[in-house]
Amino acid sequence: MKMKPIPKVLFSVFLGVTFLFLSGFSFFNNSNDQQKIEIEFFNQKSEIAQGLRNVGEAFEKENPDVDVTITTVTSRDGGAALLSKFTSGNAPTMMMLGGLPDIDFYKDYLLEMDNQNLTREMLPQLLGAGTLNDHILALPMGIEGFGFMYNREIFAQAGIEANEIQSFADFKQAVEILDNKKEELGITEVFAYEGEDENIANHFFANFVASEFDDDNNTAFNATELTWENGERMKDYTDLINQHTVQPVVTMTHTHSVEDLFFNDNVAMIHQGNWIVPALNDMDPSFVQEKLGILPVFADDDLPGRNVAGSNWVIGVNKTKDEPEVQAAIDFLEFLYTSEEGKKIIADEFQLVPPTKDVDINEISAPVSRQLYQEVLDDQAAPMTYKQEPYGFLRASLAPNFQKYLAGQLSWKEFTKRTSADFEQMRKVQTVD
Repeated sequence: MKMKPIPKVLFSVFLGVTFLFLSGFSFFNNSNDQQKIEIEFFNQKSEIAQGLRNVGEAFEKENPDVDVTITTVTSRDGGAALLSKFTSGNAPTMMMLGGLPDIDFYKDYLLEMDNQNLTREMLPQLLGAGTLNDHILALPMGIEGFGFMYNREIFAQAGIEANEIQSFADFKQAVEILDNKKEELGITEVFAYEGEDENIANHFFANFVASEFDDDNNTAFNATELTWENGERMKDYTDLINQHTVQPVVTMTHTHSVEDLFFNDNVAMIHQGNWIVPALNDMDPSFVQEKLGILPVFADDDLPGRNVAGSNWVIGVNKTKDEPEVQAAIDFLEFLYTSEEGKKIIADEFQLVPPTKDVDINEISAPVSRQLYQEVLDDQAAPMTYKQEPYGFLRASLAPNFQKYLAGQLSWKEFTKRTSADFEQMRKVQTVD
C-alpha cells in the first residue's frame, strides 16, 4: 500500500514544532548558564593578585554555580578606581578598603559582619580596623607590621645585643657603635631610609601617633586635631637617621634601599615592614631566616618599645547586591580564610600572616612575621591608627613637608605647625555622622 504524501501544511507544522523544541532546549541550556552567580573582588595589593585568582579558581571548582572575577588596581590609584566603579554602576561585590575613612565613605553599601561565622574566627585585636559606630563593616585582610628591620649578622659582628636595646638612648648608642665600626663592618652607612616613598613617611609617623589617639582606631578617626604629643621623640629619631643614612635621603627608592643596600649588607637598618619578606625570599631565603630582625620604636617614655602591627587592609561586602551574590561573597571569604586550600594560598602565595585565631605560629616561616603575630596576640603592638588620618593628609601635607624637613628646607617647628593645621582642616571636610 502506497503511503500518502504528507500535506505541505502538516510538514510545515512539523518543522515549526521541531524548531521550537530545539530552540527551547537551547534556551533552557543558556538559561542555566546565565543563572551562574557572578562575584567580583576589588583588590588593591598587586603582589597578591595571582594568589587571589588562584583562590577564585579553587572556589569555582567547589562552587560551579559561581564565577569569580578579581580586579586589581594598585593602592595609589585604587581609591579613585573603586569610586569610579561605584559611580558607573559597576560596584564590586567585595572590596579592599584602606581604613575607617574608606569605610565611612562606603558605609551605606557595606554589610554588617557582626554576626557572621567568619567574624568569630578573626583575632578580636584586629576587628577595630573595620569597626565603625560599633558595627563591624569590614574584616581584616591579614597581619602586617613594621619597625626598624635590622641585619642580625651585622649587629652580632658589632657586638650589639638587640634584646638589650630597651630605650631610645640604647638605640642611639647602637647606631653610634655601628657608625664607628663602619669600615670594620663593611657598611656604607647605618641606615638606608627611603625618603622618596610617601608610604614610608606614613609608617614612620605611625610609630609616634598611636598613643596620642589612645591606641584606638575610632578615636584616631574622630580626632579633630593632631597635637604631636610625641613630636620631639619623632624629631630625635629623624635627626639620628638623617645623620647616619645614605644620602641624598629624599631620592632614596625602595629598590635601592631594600634590594641593593640592605640585602647586600651595605647598611645595617631600614625602616620597613614584613611585606619585604617575599622579595627577600625570592633573592635568598636564608637572608630572612638568618639575618632579618626587627627592632621596636621607643616613641613614649612611659611605654615599652613597640612595633606597629595589625591589618593594613580590610575587606567589605557590598550589601546592595542580590542576596545570592552577597551569600556567595561571604562563602568566598570563608573559603579563603577557613579552608585548608585557602589558608595554604594565604601563607604560600599571599605570604601574609592570616588574621584568624587558629594560626599555628610555628607555621609562620619568617621569624619577623612570627614576632609581629605574637606581639598582636599579646597586645604589645601599636595599632595602625595612622590609617584613620583624613583623606589627602599623607600626600598633600605629611609626606611633602617631611621631605622638606629631611632636606633642611623646613624647621621642625614649621613642620609640626603645617601638618597640624592641615590635619585639622582636612578633618573638617570629612563626613562624620
